[in-house]
Amino acid sequence: MPYNRTNKFMCYCFAGMVLALSTALGADSASSARPAPIVRAASVVRADAHTGRLIRTVLVNPNALTGAPAGAVPDGGAKKAMAPADIQSLRELVDHEVDGMAARYGIDPLLVHSVIRVESNYNPVAVSRKGAEGLMQLIPSTARRFGVSNSFDVHENIEAGVKYLKYLLDMFGDTRLAVAAYNAGENAVLRYRDVPPYPETVDYVYRVGKAHNAARQNAPAVQPAPAPQADPGPPPAREVEAYVDEAGRICMRTR
Repeated sequence: MPYNRTNKFMCYCFAGMVLALSTALGADSASSARPAPIVRAASVVRADAHTGRLIRTVLVNPNALTGAPAGAVPDGGAKKAMAPADIQSLRELVDHEVDGMAARYGIDPLLVHSVIRVESNYNPVAVSRKGAEGLMQLIPSTARRFGVSNSFDVHENIEAGVKYLKYLLDMFGDTRLAVAAYNAGENAVLRYRDVPPYPETVDYVYRVGKAHNAARQNAPAVQPAPAPQADPGPPPAREVEAYVDEAGRICMRTR
């Protein structure tokens, strides 16, 4: 192709697009303990497709971080600027969704929380170098596989992550292997018939297991349900006797 001003302009545009994409995906929060950034979010109420129950969902914009360009928020600055009420509201929503989804799909909610902690540290707009998104770091193919239209939607993200964990637990029948597959993919675990010897995966399984054990140790003890009270039944019948009053009338009374 002959060189001209048009081709030069197109090359600059393409380079600019690549640079912008690299900047947006540069921060891998899956392995970072950095506080969650400020998020411009909208809270909406809708009916759950499965139960018809009204649920509240926070929709977040991954590009709206403090109104500044990606990477411009210093370490620790985002958490100081984020209102404590917003942090509390987000955590309450995550707890509500995790409890509901874990109960629906029959898995331990503490395991789900442990995966979220290691994957994103509860950052709903986390994006890894590999393009994994949201709280449970769904890669685009996994998001499509479980019908997710917006990986930054707290409800959709947690439901898909929990469904995927349930699928892996059923496949391998072992929490350790299921967690390894969540990180490296089920095919890698099937190929090695164990945790794949990838340093990232080995470390990931260790950190999720450590978080899970700590969560179980710190969980409040479940109080046993009180024994049902025996039904005492109706009170015993009182004895009835007949007597004659002073006027000579026959009367009845109980003892």
